[in-house]
Parts: sequence; structure tokens; C-alpha cells
Amino acid sequence: MKNIFLISLLLSSILFVSSGSQSIKIPNPANTTTTLNAKEIELLKHMREEEKLARDVYQHFADKYDFFVFKNIVKSEQRHMDRMLVFLTENQIADPASTENGVFNNSELQKLYNQLIAQGDVSLTEALKVGATIEDLDIKDLMTYKNDTSNPLLMDALDNLTCGSRNHMRAFVGQLELKDVTYSPQFISAEVYKSILDGDHEKCGQMGQNNTKNANCNNANKKANKGKGNGNCINK
Repeated sequence: MKNIFLISLLLSSILFVSSGSQSIKIPNPANTTTTLNAKEIELLKHMREEEKLARDVYQHFADKYDFFVFKNIVKSEQRHMDRMLVFLTENQIADPASTENGVFNNSELQKLYNQLIAQGDVSLTEALKVGATIEDLDIKDLMTYKNDTSNPLLMDALDNLTCGSRNHMRAFVGQLELKDVTYSPQFISAEVYKSILDGDHEKCGQMGQNNTKNANCNNANKKANKGKGNGNCINK
């Protein structure tokens, strides 16, 4: 309970700040004028570093435990980071993410990273709990972020990241269940959590691509791990 409280406190302190009336263009495939306001710019910067936190934590555990779920999800988190970098670069926003693993410009994220690494270094089971916790937090935060914007392109990006986090949640919780360990949601509601676990592996932002691959992933996951996902079929 102490760890849960500390994580909640740290996440609560990562606030988005607004600076005047600044607004800037963002990538738009429809070639219409779309802008980000100051709050959305800060949101985007935080998203970039939060995705880095997930990637760096999972990379650490992939190296430490040589466990396939972490290895697979690291690749997905890198894609999440890359997507945020495209928004930043196209709009000439300085990248807030350090190029060094485990290093964060946001001091609160740095504290959170250190805490999660310490917990997961205890055992593989604790590392899997950390993975489920990160996705739990990410889903909650992404749902909140979406309520903070009406920008359609940013909302679409948030939807895709949330979709990926649901897949990751299924993978981590499924592995914990194989170890007879129950994960209880700490940040999203029990209803949202149940709906995620009851769902199949999702295609995220692929709009009909790889239908056969996705069906095979769902079938394989159900056979291997009660439909929760085993980390082998992460495509987002």
C-alpha cells in the first residue's frame, strides 16, 4: 500500500502547465489547419517522457531477466516514443526526453523510475507487477489526457496509445496469472480493468491491416494463456 501511495503521489505531481496563448501547427494528413494550445504542447512533452519511462523500465527488466514479454513490449514502447517524437519534430518543439536510459528531465518521473526499478529488481514476479502497474497508470493517464483536448489528431494518437497499453496489460496480467499471482487495479476502475481482460488482443491504428495475423494472435493467446495475451503478438 505504501508503494501504491507513493506512485499515486508522484503521478499526481506531474501536472500540465499552460503558458499564455501559444499555439502551433501539428501534422495533419487532411491538410487542414489544426493547432495545439499551450496545455496540449505540455501534454505532448509529458507523454514523450512517460512513454520513455515505460520503455526504459521494460528494457532494464528485459536485460536483467531475459524474459520474452519485456523484450517484445520494449519494441512497442519505442514505437510509442517515436510517434510522440514525430509530433514534436514536425512542430519544432524541443524533445524533452534524455537520450540516456533511466535518465529523465522531469524530476518526478525520475523518482518514479527509480522506485519501480527497485521494486522489480526483487524478482521476475515483482517486475511483472511493475509492468502491470505501469500500464494501469498509463491507461488512467491517457484517458485523462484525452479529456484535456479536443484536437482530433492528438485524440487519435491518445486512442492508439491506450489501445497499446490495453494489450500490454493483458500480457503482464496473463503472465502473473500463470504464476498464480492476482493483480488488482490500482488506478483504473474495476469495470474498465475487467473489460480489458475480457477483450482480445487488439490491432492499434492499423485500420484493417494484418487481419490474419491478429486472428492468429488471438487464437494463440487464448490457448496459451486464457485469452489474456502472452506477449508474443504485440503489434503496437
